[in-house]
Amino acid sequence: MSPRRLPDEAAMPPANDGTAQIVASLEAAGRDLSLPADARELFARARDALRATSNEAEAARLRYHALFDAVPDPVSILDERGIVLDLNKAGLAAYRRPREEIVGRPIEVLNPDLPKDHMQPVLETLNRGETYVIEVANMRGDGTRFPVEVHSAGFVHDGRRCVVAVARDLSARRVAELRYGQLLEVMDKGVLVLDDHGRLVQANAAAMRILGADGHVDFQTYLRAADWAMVDEGGRPITVEDLPPSQTLRTGRATESRVLGLYHRPERRLRWLSVSSVPLFAPGGRKPVQVLSFFSDVTQLKRDSALFDRAQSLAHIGGWEWEVDRDALYMTVEALRILGGRPLHRIGDLLTALTRDDRARLRDALDVAISGNRPIDIEVQGTHADGSPLWVRIIGEAEINRSEGTSITGTLQDITERKQEQETLRVRARTDPLTGLLNRDAMLYELDTRMRDPLRGGIAVLYIDLDRFKMVNDVLGHAAGDDLLSTAARRIARAAGTEGLVARFGGDEFLVACNTRDDETRPDRIADAILEAFSESFRFEKEEFAITASIGIARAPRDGDRPQLLIQNADAAMYDSKRRIRNGRQEFTPELAQSQENRLRMETQLRRAADNDEFRLVYQPQVDLRNGATVAAEALIRWQNHQLGEMRPDHFIGHAETTGDIVRIGGWVLRQACRQAAEWRDAGLGIIRVAVNVSYRQFLVEDLARAIREALDEHALPGSALELEFTERVLIEDAPDTLRTFAALREMGVILTIDDFGEGYSALNYLRRLPIHGLKLSQLFVEGVPGNASDVAVCQAVAGIARSLGLGLVAEGIESEAQRRFMLELGVPVGQGFLFAPGLTPDEFARRMTART
Repeated sequence: MSPRRLPDEAAMPPANDGTAQIVASLEAAGRDLSLPADARELFARARDALRATSNEAEAARLRYHALFDAVPDPVSILDERGIVLDLNKAGLAAYRRPREEIVGRPIEVLNPDLPKDHMQPVLETLNRGETYVIEVANMRGDGTRFPVEVHSAGFVHDGRRCVVAVARDLSARRVAELRYGQLLEVMDKGVLVLDDHGRLVQANAAAMRILGADGHVDFQTYLRAADWAMVDEGGRPITVEDLPPSQTLRTGRATESRVLGLYHRPERRLRWLSVSSVPLFAPGGRKPVQVLSFFSDVTQLKRDSALFDRAQSLAHIGGWEWEVDRDALYMTVEALRILGGRPLHRIGDLLTALTRDDRARLRDALDVAISGNRPIDIEVQGTHADGSPLWVRIIGEAEINRSEGTSITGTLQDITERKQEQETLRVRARTDPLTGLLNRDAMLYELDTRMRDPLRGGIAVLYIDLDRFKMVNDVLGHAAGDDLLSTAARRIARAAGTEGLVARFGGDEFLVACNTRDDETRPDRIADAILEAFSESFRFEKEEFAITASIGIARAPRDGDRPQLLIQNADAAMYDSKRRIRNGRQEFTPELAQSQENRLRMETQLRRAADNDEFRLVYQPQVDLRNGATVAAEALIRWQNHQLGEMRPDHFIGHAETTGDIVRIGGWVLRQACRQAAEWRDAGLGIIRVAVNVSYRQFLVEDLARAIREALDEHALPGSALELEFTERVLIEDAPDTLRTFAALREMGVILTIDDFGEGYSALNYLRRLPIHGLKLSQLFVEGVPGNASDVAVCQAVAGIARSLGLGLVAEGIESEAQRRFMLELGVPVGQGFLFAPGLTPDEFARRMTART
């Protein structure tokens, strides 16, 4: 093969130019008589051989160019750098450029999109003896582009690597593919293209419309097998493997048209399809690589057949048709079975099977369908012939102005099971699982419904809270708490009887709603009956305990015109009852509303108090009862609010406990007390132990041991500089974390004391196991000694407990000399109270210490 002139070399002469000169020279030498005869003969043979070889080369060159130019596809010859060495006539015609604009220039003139290193993968492929194939877009001289599939092969010419590239124009194929896609979309028959694994490759618009998926974005999800039930012509269930496309993939043969039923569960809709499939093979392949499935909707044709009745029975769907003018009602076998097998020949027979209200609803729907040509889709309730309940969904559509008159046709589906499930879920959604009473949402709905009904008249709400429930739940466990709630619920329900609607509102709180239109005293009578029901003690296993109830009453519309407001005010009345007397009832009053508003205002201000620098600490001395020497100080918090003024601790600490703000406040007190102890030390007063009250909530919310360690380390204080006072509530928090916290605090050297001992739970078993140092005798009992025998007995008992457990004991609230002497005689070594000093400012406390020294 002899290509044309290479662009980077000297011009190659035509194949016969130099050869002709040599032949002429040999011809002259053969006629030169001066040469020997044998030499002339040799020159003559060389001339003849060269002439024959030249003729053969020229013929080969002519054959090459004839073949090169005869190829109908563009063919390029490239060197290994991508320079075009030659191009056939088909290439010049395809690219519509003169030869000099292509030959001798980089291949990028034909394909500007090629990367700089585009020859590397070509040469690597050719070096492996393989053909390199790629699809690209080539560019014509006018700038237009056309798609090509390029096949490249390698060869060597004059010792150089060259590449021959054949470009097949794909424009016709792309046009054919486009026309094929357009043809699929305009066909009214559904077409699905599946791969050799049965996965969807393509679906036309008709397929999506016939299958009911034209409104769905994700067709693959819509075809999920779990959402479909399939039956054959006999109504027998089949699987995906039985479908025509699956059979075609297995056998490689086309399947004839088959009628199949497809039931879409989410839509509760049955479609009948006529389906056929044909295989598609790759060139030379023996197994299908794709299968085309064609189908059309034949549901309408199947409506009145026995086959349709069978499929409907599987889906619990029956068919019906009513000829309006003749009042003739036709029903499939399944429709008659759904309705209990009773004879149904006229529309009145169907209406008779329904409840009175739904009878009227269906009659109205039929009239609208006839007069307004609107479809019917209605769920109605009725009874079977044996009286059992029945729910059906009736769908229908009128066909008006037909020559044979007006008729309505449709389906009838048994939805009794679904309705029963919905009712079960509705009841569960409205019921408290522990007590069986209405739950919070159900009571709010009932109140809202009754308060909106003007015929109901007045409504009252009783808000009931169990007193001391937390104690039972904490001491005896959650099983005892659940048993108590269930028993309390039964007692409340019996007390309310048929006069009140009872609900568990949450935790140990219950609501009773009753009507007051005909009896204004009904709420009071129900409340008294509930309190009476709680007069009997409760039992759990071998334990017996007394539980009382606090009740708040609010009446609508006087105390609220909305459910939430009415309940909120009943809650406020209950809270006031619990605060004052417990085991009683309290009507809501405007004064309570103001009190509630004040409480909310105080909670709001309390949340901002620390940030506003409104808290301060005073320090009450703890003294040796024998000589009056100060041995420690208790840090007491004071709150001076800019709006509310000076607030007593007993007015806001309880609220802080309830809201959880006590955790933040307690942390502030702890850090402030450590800072003050450090200042006294630095002032030369030595280490003065400061007692700080700690809430049980600080155990639950934060790592108390770490917080205390950080506060001590910040001021270089030993653990003995701090005393933590806990209420008895901590004793029942029998969690491993609580025990570990106590152990860690004691290891730091922190003094641990139970404050107000005797007021709360007095859980002696827990007291024995916790690593505490001492007890504080509550002021509640100290104030009655020595005159009150009961208080004397309690003080003696607490002192005995402290001695038996080896614990220290501090008496608080000592206000008289008689109380001091009584405590000394009882063996109590340390006390605090107004007899010695009130809470002092840090400077006053420092002066007291200095004066003593």
